[in-house]
Amino acid sequence: PPANGPRIPGFLASTMAEDGDGDVLRILIASDMHLGYAEKDPIRGEDSFNTFEEIFIKANEQQADMVLLAGDLFHDNKPSRRALQRCMEVLRDHCLGQREVHIEVVSDQTANFHDKYKSVNYEDSNYNVQLPVFSIHGNHDDPAGDGGLAALDLMSTANLVNYFGRANDIASVRLYPILIQKGITKLALYGLGHIRDERLHRALERKEVSVARPSKDTDQWFNLLALHQNRHERGAGDGKKGYIKESQLPSCMDIVVWGHEHKCEIGSGAGTQAG
Repeated sequence: PPANGPRIPGFLASTMAEDGDGDVLRILIASDMHLGYAEKDPIRGEDSFNTFEEIFIKANEQQADMVLLAGDLFHDNKPSRRALQRCMEVLRDHCLGQREVHIEVVSDQTANFHDKYKSVNYEDSNYNVQLPVFSIHGNHDDPAGDGGLAALDLMSTANLVNYFGRANDIASVRLYPILIQKGITKLALYGLGHIRDERLHRALERKEVSVARPSKDTDQWFNLLALHQNRHERGAGDGKKGYIKESQLPSCMDIVVWGHEHKCEIGSGAGTQAG
């Protein structure tokens, strides 16, 4: 946005611009797909896969520039082969194609991505990506086991998903933005995949979470954080689980996309308590 103008990023102002506006960044946001949930149920077994495909049909119908997934793409930490295949089929059917990608990643991609290749998928000349997908992990599909891999690592290696927001050092979490430009619109996309709530709560209280900011035109970037944590206390007695207060999050964030809660709410809500 202009230095002296209203702080309305292009992707939020899409209804204010005509189709084809080169500065409007259109993002389809989804979370908690839980692919494979009740997949053996004769009635509900296809629900998660059908919903997942509907998301990408809609994204292409609306000419979205990218899709942002806020965690729990899979219901199980070790998804079934069927769930993995169905996910890859949907991504291949709808994210590969002839539509031109109009966004540009201008940040250091070696700091943004975790796989061997460390680059955004649509820049690979061996693939014809028309709809980039950016995803963090949730508590159901977090990294685990030998090699500390997540199911999203498979999707990333297959060049179907841009997996980001993984904190390798829990004792000192540093958030690096994926800097995305489309025309004059500048988006700093931050992500933090699920960390045990109690541990992240302590890290935030102890100021052990830091945020890297763009070195140039810092105030011209719109800051978006994708997060997958509890927004309010759960359980009772000794079984209570921790949660993250909105007041604990970095104050520079303009929007927080909060996965995990399975509610579609716009604006502040639970977890806003100070302290």
